[in-house]
Amino acid sequence: MTALGDLIEIDSRTVLVLGRELDIAHDRPDVANALVHNTGDTLVLVDTGVTTAFRAALRKAAGRVGHYSRALVLTTHGHPDHVGNNDLADELGVPAEHYVPAPDLDQMRDPASYWLRSFDRITGLAPLPAPAALADTVVRICQPMNPFCRTTRTYEERPLERIRIGSLRFTGWTFANGAVRVLRSHGHCAGHVIVHLSDCGVLHLSDEGNGAWGAMADADQLKIQTVLGAVAVLIEQKEATILTDGHTFTARRGPEAAAHLEGLLEQGTALQAAALALTTDGGKVRPSTFTADYTQALADLGIGGANPNPVFTAMMALNQLRELGLRPESDDHDASWSRPTLHNPAPPLPPPSDSRP
Repeated sequence: MTALGDLIEIDSRTVLVLGRELDIAHDRPDVANALVHNTGDTLVLVDTGVTTAFRAALRKAAGRVGHYSRALVLTTHGHPDHVGNNDLADELGVPAEHYVPAPDLDQMRDPASYWLRSFDRITGLAPLPAPAALADTVVRICQPMNPFCRTTRTYEERPLERIRIGSLRFTGWTFANGAVRVLRSHGHCAGHVIVHLSDCGVLHLSDEGNGAWGAMADADQLKIQTVLGAVAVLIEQKEATILTDGHTFTARRGPEAAAHLEGLLEQGTALQAAALALTTDGGKVRPSTFTADYTQALADLGIGGANPNPVFTAMMALNQLRELGLRPESDDHDASWSRPTLHNPAPPLPPPSDSRP
């Protein structure tokens, strides 16, 4: 049984700091795992979680990975459970850099609006309070919230690099003389990145590995599945040997990591097949009915994922409908979704000509 702030030592200079699951009913925020790594004389923090207790665990981990004279804080994406302690960069006692994804700046500045947009679209589909109240709760329990520090910049202020790892090509940014590679993925949300630490073999998926399907309003299912497939290749080629992520409290090595990635991809295709079977009635379905059946399909398939709860399941269900090519027929929250008409109606016949002389 793990607890918030527990440390998994990957090697003498790399530690995974464990977070915890979400419990909204008890006002307990989820906290994302963080990586603490020392390469050369640089301390690397990948995400900073949230809560003062987790901040203390990050400090403890930083003291275990060896001497450093500079620091690099990398934010994988802008969700509150990953960014609350970012100002720790100002307190490390060494020159520090901090980078965040530009597409996530708006949600970092105004998280309540981001979560309201995500929750408003599932009104009536899950047992939840008013969307605005739920969004406010997410922000309120994720405190203290300090997503920026004195040196915060966006990755996109740096020139985009072509990065070759084994047989694969990525785009992103490198740091610490190439030992730290930030790879664009943009699946779980608009600005998401993953991080490869080449000198210890760790590939940190952050929330791209949250489950078989994305839940956020700005998630991209194709990008999630593409990055999972690419990382599986890196594991097979031994370009990465240890897999970590934001919400499963373990470090997977070699064959276990490969099997985990294959399992996620298999779950994704199985879930889409199950969802397709739920839309056979002329391709039309009500979101409330679909969400209930989709929830049962998840249970039947044994698919869980990070932080499983009715809210995220309903968000996944709507993303699944859109992925199947369905669209809402009106702006009502439970309006039927159906596939767009593929053929234009026959053009009207021309008016009869007047044949009189």
